[in-house]
Amino acid sequence: MKHLTKLLFLFITISAFSQSPWTQEKGKFYTQLSFTSIANYNSLFGDPEILTEREITDNTLQFFGEYGLSDKTSLLVNIPFKLIETGDLTSTNLNPTTTAATESTLGNIELGLKHNFYQKDWTISGQFSVEANTSSFDASSGIRTGYDAWTFSPLLLAGKSFGDTYIQGFLGANLRTNNYSSNFRFGGEIGSRLGKHVWLIAFLDVSSSFKNGDVVIPQENILTGLYVNDQEFGAFGLKAIGEISENFGITAGFGGAFSGNNVAKQGALNIGLYHKF
Repeated sequence: MKHLTKLLFLFITISAFSQSPWTQEKGKFYTQLSFTSIANYNSLFGDPEILTEREITDNTLQFFGEYGLSDKTSLLVNIPFKLIETGDLTSTNLNPTTTAATESTLGNIELGLKHNFYQKDWTISGQFSVEANTSSFDASSGIRTGYDAWTFSPLLLAGKSFGDTYIQGFLGANLRTNNYSSNFRFGGEIGSRLGKHVWLIAFLDVSSSFKNGDVVIPQENILTGLYVNDQEFGAFGLKAIGEISENFGITAGFGGAFSGNNVAKQGALNIGLYHKF
């Protein structure tokens, strides 16, 4: 049980921020460097389907850290570095609105606290994070590297372990400023150990817009669909962890969507390395 609990917080491969109810032990520090790619897409979920003006590759190099302030409270930080490219036109339009370009800069930096309220058969925790408006926008290409807003995210987290298997879930919201719509969030995952050093996890992640914002999005940004208003998704996928040593390992994952709005109709691939101190 103790070994399982120490591993559960590792399963953040696809998500930007940890959604596990288990906290770090006091003074312990977990770090992960990961790379996520949504490559060469030109269509977005919509009704009807939305075509981007150019082919887009959206890559993210991300540092995630979780530090145990006490045995019940963890400090979390997430620093995304975006590498976004807009390339060839997706139509024969001779007078395109956007230009082909590459932007490499920060996304929305996130800080949070997670606190465990109950730990018996089930573990129940609360989490609150703040996503800063640290992204950028290039008007000529339409590349935006994060929301032009501050985001406040309260979450309720719950989980339970069964030997070498666990389940966990979350429920909460993303509350955004600058007239962006806020989103209702829920999801969960189930994971199991395969052999001594490999974990396989299936996950579900749903984000639904309240449609309560009327922010004006520049036309160039609309044509890329990057961090526009009323983005929604119903995502699913598989994640895995390979333990190389007690404190070091690799992560990998693939996520797709069965529904959405204003998000890429393309799967996301992720690989990463983690180290525990």
